[in-house]
Amino acid sequence: MSPTDATQPHITDSHCHLDFPQFDGEVDALLARAAERGVHRMVTICTKLSALDPVVALAETHAPIFFAAGTHPMSVAAEPMVSVEDLLAVAAHPKCVGIGETGLDYHYTVESKVEQQASLRIHIEAARRSGLPLIIHARDADDDMARILSDEYQNGPYTCVMHCFSSGAALAQAALDLGFYLSMSGIAAFPKSQDLRDIFAQAPVDRILVETDAPYLAPPPNRGKRNEPAFVADTARVGADVFSMSYREFARHTEQNFNRLFSKATTWQS
Repeated sequence: MSPTDATQPHITDSHCHLDFPQFDGEVDALLARAAERGVHRMVTICTKLSALDPVVALAETHAPIFFAAGTHPMSVAAEPMVSVEDLLAVAAHPKCVGIGETGLDYHYTVESKVEQQASLRIHIEAARRSGLPLIIHARDADDDMARILSDEYQNGPYTCVMHCFSSGAALAQAALDLGFYLSMSGIAAFPKSQDLRDIFAQAPVDRILVETDAPYLAPPPNRGKRNEPAFVADTARVGADVFSMSYREFARHTEQNFNRLFSKATTWQS
């Protein structure tokens, strides 16, 4: 892999899916393209524990890649219900830096909402006990999401990032009030996403992360194409505009935020 371009500020893609078939045989090349744009780390997400092995292999093979693991809410009905012990066993891996993604999706899979809520609470307990941050997917479930996150926080604190945040202002504020983070994806860079950008602009810059959710949601100028970690720099440039700062300054903030939340990634030695 090419070394990171010293002229580019470091930045981290906090959420991607490099084990998906869209990247078969291309990981070395996409890591090189990422490095050319200063993207020196990325967290690839396992969405169901039955698919954990290739995710772990990516992290073990490539120094810039870390991973998180959990059961995506859209997979809850089709997968065995995960246990806290299952998640804690995965969390013990030296390159596992988060729990999830988990959450609630009432857009596509509302019929499994009861199971999704049970799974979410299991993931929260694993995050609480492991000390790793919870990674949340939320779609069309703002009220239940805010309620569960808050109720569970009363049972014991935990850390959390609202991945690919595109929900309403009330859920954003509920998450921020709990000390959680909001992650900016390519959606925030779409021309018609001004309302979402306004929500981000009201958040403290020390609670913002950036991500691709690759292979999905490529930001302009690559919208409609396969997303990849290098493109997180394009979303971050929009983020810099949202917060009225230079790209270098915004990248520095998001790096500090990532290091604070995903602190296990900062202690790993290759």
